[in-house]
Amino acid sequence: TKIKLAFILDKHDTIGIDCVAMCVNDVACAGGEPLFFLDYIACGKNEPEKIATIVKGVAEGCKMAGCALVGGETAEHPGLMPEDEYDVAGFSVGVVDEKDLITGKDIKDGDILAGIKSSGVHSNGFSLVRKVFSMTEESLNTYYDSLGATLGETLLTPTRIYVKALKSVKESGIKVKGCSHITGGGFYENIPRMLKDGVKAVVEKDSYPVPPIFTKLAKEGNVDEHAMYNTYNMGIGMIVAVDPADVDKTIEAIKATGDTPYVIGHIEDGEKGVTLC
Repeated sequence: TKIKLAFILDKHDTIGIDCVAMCVNDVACAGGEPLFFLDYIACGKNEPEKIATIVKGVAEGCKMAGCALVGGETAEHPGLMPEDEYDVAGFSVGVVDEKDLITGKDIKDGDILAGIKSSGVHSNGFSLVRKVFSMTEESLNTYYDSLGATLGETLLTPTRIYVKALKSVKESGIKVKGCSHITGGGFYENIPRMLKDGVKAVVEKDSYPVPPIFTKLAKEGNVDEHAMYNTYNMGIGMIVAVDPADVDKTIEAIKATGDTPYVIGHIEDGEKGVTLC
């Protein structure tokens, strides 16, 4: 529902990047390399300029992910959708050798968790965002020193694409044992997906800085900590589990692509799940 903000602010050039990011990050998370992307835009009224702006964002996202935009579809639904509204969907196809699939089967006690910084709220939890903050043009255009930008700019910041960072880790010869794309469901629902039975992830909350937008959200919406970590990425968009011997090399490989990595925790024997401490 992030597109609701794009409607209010009449800013449509980044929403396509989000659409691409949500697909290609999942492909990369499985150890794959995105090959191509297709988009679908449904709108109440086809305004060529607006559609071109959205597609420009999609193309930009594909460029960041190193995949081809091979086609798309724009469907006009007069009477079904309001004239000034649209919806964007898309999918990506990637390739991976079976031996390089990231399945979590080799994760073991003592492995280290490296997290890669997110660019902000990304594309999840916007129903809650829209409940907490007033969704008016005036409110979204208000500048906050703590954010270093307007509320709208901060919230519309496109989802970070991690394809190059994960590819860099792979090309450094490091075996990524587990990988988790932190989307809807936050830490609590996404991290267990990369774990096998019998191991749990321990994440240290103070191992990296939480972006100010999440602090603001929690405070103004009176959202408790568990709910925040169960809804948002809290500043970490992708997590990889690697052998302790590979940590330094992993951090260097992620930095080489311009991303910001942090060592945020480790794996322990125990019931499958996540402990935040």
